[in-house]
Amino acid sequence: MSTAAVTGKRSSTLRAASLPRWTPWAIAAGSLALGIGISAAAGLDSTIQWGLIAAVLFVLGTYGIAARVEGRRQAKDRVATSLVWVAFVVAVIPLVSLIWVTVARGVKVLDLYFLSHSMGVVADTEPGGGIYHAIIGSLEQVGLATAIGAPIGVLTAIYLVEYGRGRLAKAVTFFVDVMTGIPSIVAGLFILSLMLIFKMEPFGFAGSLALAILMMPVVVRSTEEMLKLVPNELREASLALGVPKWRTILKVVLPTSIGGITTGIMLAVARIAGETAPVLLLVFGNPFINNNPFEGAQASLPLYIYQQFANSAGSGAAYDRAWAASLTLIAFVMILNLVARGIARWKAPKSGR
Repeated sequence: MSTAAVTGKRSSTLRAASLPRWTPWAIAAGSLALGIGISAAAGLDSTIQWGLIAAVLFVLGTYGIAARVEGRRQAKDRVATSLVWVAFVVAVIPLVSLIWVTVARGVKVLDLYFLSHSMGVVADTEPGGGIYHAIIGSLEQVGLATAIGAPIGVLTAIYLVEYGRGRLAKAVTFFVDVMTGIPSIVAGLFILSLMLIFKMEPFGFAGSLALAILMMPVVVRSTEEMLKLVPNELREASLALGVPKWRTILKVVLPTSIGGITTGIMLAVARIAGETAPVLLLVFGNPFINNNPFEGAQASLPLYIYQQFANSAGSGAAYDRAWAASLTLIAFVMILNLVARGIARWKAPKSGR
């Protein structure tokens, strides 16, 4: 006999009613259909307005249905989840749209010829030409900026974490925070003022200096956070064995955090690879191949894209080259991010079994 039969009581039901798992999808589909209907009836032509109306209806519908079936408390939880999903969709749609348009328009002229030839004597309004000179310029300028900014940024972070005390450390931290928010045009104007003082012509290395200024605070902040994650026990164990502090940093602290430091540097490189304003001021652009960044004007991918749009005069060929160069730049940044993730996973500590 069951316990309920012995006691003469019915077993209580504590489980409340719940909506099926497919309910959010059904509400989303209904909200989208209703939003399109309302927009069409109101004469709204923008798909953005349709989407916003559907999003509001989705949140309201979720709360109304959940409150009726599951209660207000569970309905509030579902509304919070719905708001998260709506924010996610609102953020993803422009990104997907941007990538889709760039790929669709960039593949028209993106081929081996386009990647291996410069503009040379081809006018911006004429078909033909390529981005080889811009690729060379971007690689050299970003490479030199990395060679300057990465070591300075890493050493500054080491000072702040391992040695920094007192007013100097606070001043360095303050200026790093200020430099993080500096617009790229300000860095370009700073280097340009120095060039005017010394009466120098535009050249690629000047752009590298401005890019290095933009890169350093990013490297400092990322490296600083990675160094703080190293357990103090490792430092103390090394110092207890009589190892000098500089050697402890070199042999213990840096190898432990090298994966995160490398990832931060890669992300900083990806951040400066698309800068246009300082390059426009300091490098000036060049339709011909210039392999020497220390002499003469030089091209770069962001500057090439800007010039193709600005000087196109309505030419479809220039627009196609600009979209193809944009796709190349996006691919370059994406490869850097993938490399950074790969290095982070490779250098991540493996949990023992």
